[in-house]
Amino acid sequence: MRDDGSVVNRQAPERLSEQALAAFGSVDGARPLGLYLHVPFCATRCGYCDFNTYTAGELGSSSSPQSWMEGVRRELDTAAALLSPTREVSTVFVGGGTPSLLGGEGLAELLGAVRDSFDLAPGAEVTTESNPESTSPEFFGRLREAGFTRISLGMQSAAPHVLSVLERTHTPGRALQAAREAVDAGFEHLNLDLIYGTPGESDADLAASIDAVLSVPVDHVSAYALIVEDGTAFARKVRRGEVPMPDDDVLAARYEMLDARLSAAGLTWYEVSNWALPQPDSACRHNEAYWRSDDWWGIGPGAHSHVNGVRWWNQKHPATYSASLAEGRLPVGGQEMLSAEDVHTEAVMLRLRMRDGLPAAMLDDAERARADVAVVAGLLVVESGAYVLTDRGRLLADGVVRDILD
Repeated sequence: MRDDGSVVNRQAPERLSEQALAAFGSVDGARPLGLYLHVPFCATRCGYCDFNTYTAGELGSSSSPQSWMEGVRRELDTAAALLSPTREVSTVFVGGGTPSLLGGEGLAELLGAVRDSFDLAPGAEVTTESNPESTSPEFFGRLREAGFTRISLGMQSAAPHVLSVLERTHTPGRALQAAREAVDAGFEHLNLDLIYGTPGESDADLAASIDAVLSVPVDHVSAYALIVEDGTAFARKVRRGEVPMPDDDVLAARYEMLDARLSAAGLTWYEVSNWALPQPDSACRHNEAYWRSDDWWGIGPGAHSHVNGVRWWNQKHPATYSASLAEGRLPVGGQEMLSAEDVHTEAVMLRLRMRDGLPAAMLDDAERARADVAVVAGLLVVESGAYVLTDRGRLLADGVVRDILD
């Protein structure tokens, strides 16, 4: 029973297999658990984005933030009922979409819904993504009061013409101002996102973006190469020849620039696309849980989950998602039970991306022999019993993984 007196439905939902439900119940209650909450709303759609997001015009009257929130509360209650009652939530991550469109009060309500269903572990990390244009000093103050501990701002670039190509609506200066407002509100952990390799971006543009990021007191930077995703407006422009595909050699050179400049400023890589200051909690614990294949439950339309070898994903449209939950069912769009081979393959793929490296003990004899070949080739080094990517290896990480698993 919830604090408000309403009854939680503890019957098994209809859309997950009995095998999956049995796997939930066999997890050690002390094992870390993360929650990802997907906010599917955006004011406009960026041309490069293929995330499960919707503008008001695309949704029409079929869904609303209110009906979405009702669905989220129901899914949180069901998740808590299916998992061990002793499991505390170690990390919460609110992503999107544009979570900041909910405003400070809306995000505070969302975190309150989490607390209605789950106990947060002492020192839990609570993060939200935010678009600089939909934030303010009051917004950050309300989040801090509500219990959020990290802010991740989508900056992308400091060059106006690059933002224009990406169809981002914020101005470069607003992202920096928002970062300072977050710090002034008391946030000690602040991330800025960059995208590099956008057509028309120069070395000088990226250098200026890095300088801008380092001009504010961030302790974490994420930087991702622009990927042309099928079905996006950007992909259609590439297909029509209006913009060129990002060049692999340019992307490699830009990555090397990022790594050198961020490292010189004291931020060290802890995952191929992420850098943080070497101090407690600067690295994002929620993302580390993904790379270590820990347990997380994805709440919201299209969200993906992984618990004890079970992976599933929710129905994508907010209206369908909320309707399924209103009918007493989890809104499962599909599921898979991971085999031992699947688990091993994913562990190699993900752990090798991390600065801690891939423990040699996780590999069989043939895989260790192939990893040793990569060591000789200068792509890996062995540190404390783990294979770790070298600077050159990070540029070729996917190929290194394929060679080890071959």
